[in-house]
Amino acid sequence: MEPILVKHAEYITFIEDSLTRDDAKLFEEWLNSIKMNEENKEEALERMDDSRYIMFNQLIDTISGKISETAIREMARKIVSERMNRINIGDVLYNINQGRRVITNSIMRMDVPVTTLQVVINDVNRQFDIFSHELVSAYSYLANKVIDEKTSFINENHKDKLALLGQISSSFVHEFRNPLTAVMGFNKILKKEYPDMKYLDIMDYELNQLNFRITQFLHTSKAEFNEDLVVEISIGQLIDEIKQLSYASLIDTNVKVEIDVAADLKIKASRNGLKQVILNLLVNSIDALKNVPSERIVNVKAGVKNNQLLICLSNNGPMIEKEYIDSIFEPFFTTKELGTGIGLYVCRKIIESYDGYLVCTSEPEWTTFCIHLPDSIIIKDPLD
Repeated sequence: MEPILVKHAEYITFIEDSLTRDDAKLFEEWLNSIKMNEENKEEALERMDDSRYIMFNQLIDTISGKISETAIREMARKIVSERMNRINIGDVLYNINQGRRVITNSIMRMDVPVTTLQVVINDVNRQFDIFSHELVSAYSYLANKVIDEKTSFINENHKDKLALLGQISSSFVHEFRNPLTAVMGFNKILKKEYPDMKYLDIMDYELNQLNFRITQFLHTSKAEFNEDLVVEISIGQLIDEIKQLSYASLIDTNVKVEIDVAADLKIKASRNGLKQVILNLLVNSIDALKNVPSERIVNVKAGVKNNQLLICLSNNGPMIEKEYIDSIFEPFFTTKELGTGIGLYVCRKIIESYDGYLVCTSEPEWTTFCIHLPDSIIIKDPLD
């Protein structure tokens, strides 16, 4: 597209000569107004043939049509591709507009009719707009490309870690599961033969906790988290059972558990999978309350809302910082000194296997983990 200025050919030579005659002065005026460190500014002033000087003069050449729109776009793309890792896009746009100001102010001082000045200014602004738009577009494209590459690298890194953990899990489970099952079996026999013997309940709890941790490691090595055995589950009974499993920890940390679940709320799902999720959330809540000086409370609520089954566990422990909320469900992320960072990751995967999701909200008063499951698994809604 031809610059509008060619319609006023009688002024081309006059304006071009005026700008060219003062280009060193205009370039210096531009350099003195742009954002750059003093060392670079001095270097630019001494080397008038550097890339900035060339770019400045090319922008001036657009006024007389010596450079086409295509060339302007190519120049913008070239600048971004060569300096992607060194430029601040905000500073660059500021500097470009400083160049626009210097050139337009110079044109405004020329002794030519106002109507011609307006045409020239409009054409200059058009060329600068084209250059700025192409610069931002090219920068955004390359920046997004870099982000995509980093995201892909992070995802692949997670997959590599999970694959390695899967290999470790297989060996770990094989070495520990058999003797653990034997010890748990003998402990049950002892409870039957000596029902009043002290500490057997504590031993049973700790053995179940160890089995639970082993199962977590095993789950991280699986691509799918769906359990084969789907049964009818009473949510109230399941939560009561989990509370009994956690009895020793609740007593030790003086945590009060308040349960609000309808007695006839039933679903069809994997008992072991759902039990693992709720138990993990309860254990995490208990851990979060250990250093709370006031009354320590865990609220457990379950019900149907908006065609979803909601099971929510809230504790009045410390608030989880907002910058951690999006990361706590990622594998290997943990804020605990001895944490593995896989508990919440496994919980999320189990819930997602039922087309549900797990979310966390945290305020100064309460931190809540809420399980959302589709109503398709509900057998009996207490509201029915």
